Amino acid sequence: MYQLIAFRALQGVGGAMLIPGSLAIITVFFSPGERGRAIGTWSAFSAITTALGPVLGGWLIENVSWRWIFFINVPIAAAVLAILFLRVPESKGGASGGRVDWAGGVLATLGLGGILFGLIESSNLGFSNPIVLATLALGALGLLAFVVVEGREESPMMPPSLFRSVTFTGANVATLFMYGALGGVFFFLPFALIQVYGYTATEAGASLLPIILIIFVLSRWAGGLTDKYGARLPFAAGTVLGAAGYLSLALFNGEGSYFSTIFPGITLLGLGLALSIAPLTTAVMNSVNVEYSGTASGINNAVARMAGLLTIAVLGIIILHAFNGYLDAGMDAASVPQAVRDMLAGERIKMAGAEIPATLGSEMAAKLGGIVRRSFIGGFD
Repeated sequence: MYQLIAFRALQGVGGAMLIPGSLAIITVFFSPGERGRAIGTWSAFSAITTALGPVLGGWLIENVSWRWIFFINVPIAAAVLAILFLRVPESKGGASGGRVDWAGGVLATLGLGGILFGLIESSNLGFSNPIVLATLALGALGLLAFVVVEGREESPMMPPSLFRSVTFTGANVATLFMYGALGGVFFFLPFALIQVYGYTATEAGASLLPIILIIFVLSRWAGGLTDKYGARLPFAAGTVLGAAGYLSLALFNGEGSYFSTIFPGITLLGLGLALSIAPLTTAVMNSVNVEYSGTASGINNAVARMAGLLTIAVLGIIILHAFNGYLDAGMDAASVPQAVRDMLAGERIKMAGAEIPATLGSEMAAKLGGIVRRSFIGGFD
């Protein structure tokens, strides 16, 4: 297990270098007038491989071995390396003196990790727990120290000068909100579909596939709109469509078929993202000099990843708090004995996945099951 964790961490390090690097290469070798379509193509294939990966991985686990979900990446990586060395010219930026900002990297990791850990554990331990308070304080101090160090570092991993660009700063703030909202949908919607509405894991995963397919089909076209009209118009249109999709999903109450309830919202969200991702990414990359393309790409990718994690942590706290409120009210109304409540106390953190004690009679178990289900629906709404 420890070996698996260690090598997964190594994979994460590789991914952190690979994604920003690929986008930086596009920025270097495509002019600003062609960059939108190129980034749109990059976004499209990023989306479709994200969708195909879990499907192929599930098939390999069921029919071959879980080990093959890792082995299959070896020939793919070898082919990518061959293409890289044979077809992709070398490029180097002149913004860095070659020194690695180790202090900035450590402080950013401690800061963000501490805050995320504290937020996640607060759902289980409570905000007054010493461990939660200590990790949140450590995270806040780490981020504060990171800002100070980056202002003094000769070769900072996150140059403060980049944020003097209104476009760069604004596009990254938009990235934070867009990927934060998306992260919430991709995490909590399947959870609700499985735990409350009876979907299988495969059905819940498939319910989100239209988003990926729409992004794959339309991203290059949206990038072309960016080249022709600028990023503002397609991004604004995408934001409106995405907001309509989120509103539609927020009104879902479990009644009706997938195509009459979830599919319209998912389709609107897919259209909104397809119109937003390429223009937003292009705006980030066009707002900096070419020598900073790798840094800008890394910052924007980090913002997108952290947005999803922060959303899951914060929304998890809000939903759990609401769930507990509905659960207490439901048990009060049903006059559930205190002894039974105590038996359920350790299961609250699982929300809709709470396991009803097997020692309870069928009548009480059915009553509690209904209360838990209604409480999760209330908290999710």
